Amino acid sequence: MPAYPSEISVDDLADLLENGILLIDVRQLDEYQSGHVAGAVHIALQEIPNRVEECVSADGSPTYFICKVGGRSAQACEYLAGESLNVVNIAGGTLAWLHSGRDVVEGDNPT
Repeated sequence: MPAYPSEISVDDLADLLENGILLIDVRQLDEYQSGHVAGAVHIALQEIPNRVEECVSADGSPTYFICKVGGRSAQACEYLAGESLNVVNIAGGTLAWLHSGRDVVEGDNPT
């Protein structure tokens, strides 16, 4: 497992999304519903300790975390790295994703 903090750019995330990764958005539900990266599953930051098993990728590959700008997702990564999970933070979060010209999806569903 890579040493924490492991972090990638939104450009790297865009490339990885084509491979079907586990991406978790840790923002509040209303933030998620207003626009999230397609494919991102919602688990609010405060729910992470009770939903650790949902943060484990089925194939053992890293799980990626995103929020608005990268702070809350970094907190989630720090906590889960302490639980020995392979986690990666998305630098700049959803705002960086939008600033790069990429689209978001609205609503409750990941896609």
